[in-house]
Amino acid sequence: MSSPSKRREMDLMKLMMSDYKVEMINDGMQEFYVVFHGPKESLYQAGVWRIRVELPDAYPYKSPSIGFVNRIFHPNVDEMSGSVCLDVINQTWSPMFDLINIFEAFLPQLLLYPNPSDPLNGEAAALMMRDRPAYEQRVKGVDVDSSKLMIKGTWRHTLFIDYPTNGASYNIVRDMQSPKMLVLPPKKIQVMKSQLKMNMIPVMRMQCLGIQILKLTYPI
Repeated sequence: MSSPSKRREMDLMKLMMSDYKVEMINDGMQEFYVVFHGPKESLYQAGVWRIRVELPDAYPYKSPSIGFVNRIFHPNVDEMSGSVCLDVINQTWSPMFDLINIFEAFLPQLLLYPNPSDPLNGEAAALMMRDRPAYEQRVKGVDVDSSKLMIKGTWRHTLFIDYPTNGASYNIVRDMQSPKMLVLPPKKIQVMKSQLKMNMIPVMRMQCLGIQILKLTYPI
């Protein structure tokens, strides 16, 4: 497996084990949706968006493509397609960043500090420079299509069970309803897996750097 492939898997695993809601678009690991909340103390703080992320083959040496699925009024986001200006991404991207940085640093900074001198939405850029109060009112007045926020399948609990493939006798479980990581004995894990299998509960398997990841979801 190439180094970029390992890095994609590792970064995606970290994102999925964080507090962000993630939905894979297909069986691969290069396209997915993430639910993103606007940063506090910004014009966008009341907004919630579904972000589409596409990872290039050269990731992390090449920056991801990012797009807003539901509407946003912003100088550096195309209002029709939701695409984020590539120049904005490339100017700040580094291979040292991971996917969590996108949602905890890059996107919040983009919404906090728009750059009207390099616009994808000319109307938003012109309004921001000409009439700031009118621009702020326009930003806050955008009607977010909540139907586009829905991640397929709504779950009460998501468990991440990861265990070394070399047969070590421990398992780590992350319940997304709890900030704690739980350590469970192998027999307990096997019972849980059997119960999940009998109940036809979806299991997504990932293998990354010798660690087998089972994402177990409990439907409401």
